Amino acid sequence: MSETTTDIGDGTRAVRAGLPEPVKYEPTLPGPVFAAHFHLPGEPTGPYTYGRDENPTWTLLERAIGELEAPGKDDVETLVFPSGMAAISAVLFSQLRTGDVAVLPNDGYQALPLVRQQLEAYGVEVRTAPTGGDAQLEVLDGASLLWIETPSNPGLDVCDVRRLADEAHARGCLVAVDNTLATPLGQRPLDLGADFAVASGTKQLTGHGDVLLGYVTSRNAALMASVRRWRKIVGAIAGPMEAWLAHRSLATLQLRAERQNANALALAEALKGRPEVSGLRYPGLPDDPSHEIASRQMRRFGCVVSFSLPTRARADRFLESLRLVDDATSFGGVRSTAERRGRWGGDAVAEGFVRFSCGAEDTEDLVADVLRALDESAG
Repeated sequence: MSETTTDIGDGTRAVRAGLPEPVKYEPTLPGPVFAAHFHLPGEPTGPYTYGRDENPTWTLLERAIGELEAPGKDDVETLVFPSGMAAISAVLFSQLRTGDVAVLPNDGYQALPLVRQQLEAYGVEVRTAPTGGDAQLEVLDGASLLWIETPSNPGLDVCDVRRLADEAHARGCLVAVDNTLATPLGQRPLDLGADFAVASGTKQLTGHGDVLLGYVTSRNAALMASVRRWRKIVGAIAGPMEAWLAHRSLATLQLRAERQNANALALAEALKGRPEVSGLRYPGLPDDPSHEIASRQMRRFGCVVSFSLPTRARADRFLESLRLVDDATSFGGVRSTAERRGRWGGDAVAEGFVRFSCGAEDTEDLVADVLRALDESAG
């Protein structure tokens, strides 16, 4: 995108991000490049040599994501991966060494306990603390890397990214922020002081439930060189078709986010009046415990609402009664999804805890479907 300034809107940026300069008779977004190797006579000085290292389709997507995460910044670099977990692993395992200390949230994504086990097997000390109340500060001394997930998944707690980043850097500690739930349209961790913004592009970023993708973004070239080296060593590369689909989907990110986030706020407001609902969380609610902090660092509050119903059976009946909502274990898609999160184990949630991801349905239809399902599941 020729526009790299920060004075254009999110919608304009999303539809133009990463596009190459126009060439007569060529498509505005070139199709996916399927290539294991490239013509390479003489010295290998060009940008594309072998398909595990670079691909023109990745390049355009990486440029687009960088423009969303750090608008107007010429030094931003992004690397795409075949999943969010591949991106998370690339940062952690490229930056940490035996004897280092990592600080993780104890209420974050369900796979983080597995990550902890692997880090500890490599001789990395792992400390954990909740996201809420900036509790990770209490275990930060001596750490090499602080991993932040805000809002947390699935509990939707929020921490003060700038405060944690400042405190971490004062101690010589790197900071990575999982930006999956917020997306770059919701918050920009690099602007808040983080060294890395990391996310699963599988969720709202691409938004159609048909692409597995992850990415790492940073403005520190040395840090990104080690992440790139890790990607090369383990071969954690995105497929060109997935990268192309992801880039195509970015064009509607702002449109999708506006409707989905509006639906999430409307649903949260509707659930406030239901006596069977407890533990309702959505950072966009004015009375949510995280609202004050979220309002300072987020421009949009996301599409996920969490709450609990009295029992596991009641939650299961509720999910079965929904007509416009898929029972699925992802979030951020244009079709609403929900699940009883406790069915997987590993999350510290009640048996009746529901993670609800609002899609792009008409607000009135979605809210009506949820309220009807609550009524029908009462018996």
